[in-house]
Amino acid sequence: MADSSFKREFLEAHNVYRAQHSAPALSLSTELCAEAQRWADHLLQRNTMMHSSTNDGENIYCFSSSAPIKLTGREAVDSWYSEIKYYNWNQPGFNSKTGHFTQVVWKGSTELGVGVASSGRKVFVVGQYRSAGNMNSPGYFQQNVLPKVAGSNNIIPESPNPGSGSTPGETKMICCILL
Repeated sequence: MADSSFKREFLEAHNVYRAQHSAPALSLSTELCAEAQRWADHLLQRNTMMHSSTNDGENIYCFSSSAPIKLTGREAVDSWYSEIKYYNWNQPGFNSKTGHFTQVVWKGSTELGVGVASSGRKVFVVGQYRSAGNMNSPGYFQQNVLPKVAGSNNIIPESPNPGSGSTPGETKMICCILL
């Protein structure tokens, strides 16, 4: 379960990245947190990576290791945001390589929920967003995924990347939903 510190870090990381793209800050939704927690628990119980049937936006992060895991609230968000390097600003639109990034900075999203489920060696993080991002209608990506503000830098320091693959026995998976 996501404790208050994890939730705060998760929300803060989203809002730092969103500010760099002129997107308004998200607020934490108790309802979305409950839904995200239910889904994270389900994924851990089933030991599977799949999306829920929500009408809200959803990003999923999974990390497993042969050693005990302790994630911060930023690590999943940092992983999702790192997809910016694949986004084609000349042809805005949905791409499976950038769907997590675009949901994180989607201007039209206003609420956020997070759930975390862990077995000690495997953890699922579920982020849910209202209104959903990644709406693939004409003009939506241009209106909702704005370029990085000139001169903006990551205000928060880099977090360690536990899924870098440098340690044997570690695996990271991420998944997003397109509505």
